[in-house]
Formats: sequence, structure tokens, C-alpha cells
Amino acid sequence: MPRSPDLAKRRELLDRVHAYVIRNGLSGLSLRPLARALGTSDRMLLYYFGTKERLVTEVLALDEDRPLLRVRDRLESTGPPEDAAGVRCLMEEVWQHFTAPGLRAAFPLYLEVMADSLLHPDRYGPVMRDTIGQWTDLLASVLLGIGVPADRARSHAVLLTGAIFGLLMAPMADARWDRATTAYRDLLDSLEPAWRSVR
Repeated sequence: MPRSPDLAKRRELLDRVHAYVIRNGLSGLSLRPLARALGTSDRMLLYYFGTKERLVTEVLALDEDRPLLRVRDRLESTGPPEDAAGVRCLMEEVWQHFTAPGLRAAFPLYLEVMADSLLHPDRYGPVMRDTIGQWTDLLASVLLGIGVPADRARSHAVLLTGAIFGLLMAPMADARWDRATTAYRDLLDSLEPAWRSVR
């Protein structure tokens, strides 16, 4: 009878892999060098995680500082916004979570996953589709909650999600987070009148 995986050992390995890929990225990542750096074997990594792609997927899900989790926690603790001003406040918080200095170290990893999901959809495509889908659904539900019609709520959620991810890329190269923040607020300025007109 096969042994059940040691869950504590599995979590400890996952934490160490998370730290490794944040430092080194995914480019050229293969299990043998990774295992060597962690003081284990590629067979052990396969035993616990099955494939490299599954391992990376779990590493991304492990990040408890992800903005999605923080925003969900906020909505659960304080309830959804009740009007356009509340939605605007929430959208400002979303941007603050994404641009928090402590989160920026992980951006190159997420950018690699995004690029790889386009070049090799079978690898990380499902991860990015799930991430984009969850954000779009969350923001659409917030807008529906204040009475924005369903088609407009979905369209604005798609626009906001795409803008957030897109606006993060340039500052990673030029460090001009102020410009990205101004552009994001300009977008909110253009959308907010439609949110105010529903009630």
C-alpha cells in the first residue's frame, strides 16, 4: 500500500519553492537544479507535486498577500459597496494592494507566467485564465451590487481588470509608479459617472 504524502513536508517544500522562484524566476526552471538548490531530489518534487506546472500553480496560489485574497477579505469583513463612492474607494484600494512595495518582488514572476501562458497555453494558460476570470467576476459582482446593468458591469469589470494588469508592466521597467497611478485614477474618473447614474 503506497504511503500517504507527508503534508507538513509538502508545505515546507512549497514554501521553499515559493522563495526560490520569487528570487530566480521561471526562466529555464527545471526540476533537477531546483531540487538541488532545495537539498532534495527531483523525484521527491514529482512525488509531492506531480509536474513542474502543477508545482508552479500551487506556488502562485500559496501567496497569501495576493490582492485578490485581500480584497475578498475586505468585502467579507465590511460588506460590498453600497454606492458609486464606495465602489470608487474599493477600486482605489485594489490599486494600492497591487502596487504595495512588498508585493513588487513577485511581479516579475507573475509577468513570466503571463508571457508563458501566451507562448505555451498548455503550461500556465489555465492559471492566468483563472486569475483574470476571478478578478472580472469579483469586480462585476461589485458593480451589479450597486445597480449597474449586467452588460455594463461586465464590460467595466473587463476594462478595469485589463487596465490593472496592463498598467503594472511599464513601472516594472521605468519605476514610474506615479504615472501608472495617475492613469488608473483617470480611468476611474471616466467610469465613475456611469456608476453614479444608476441610482
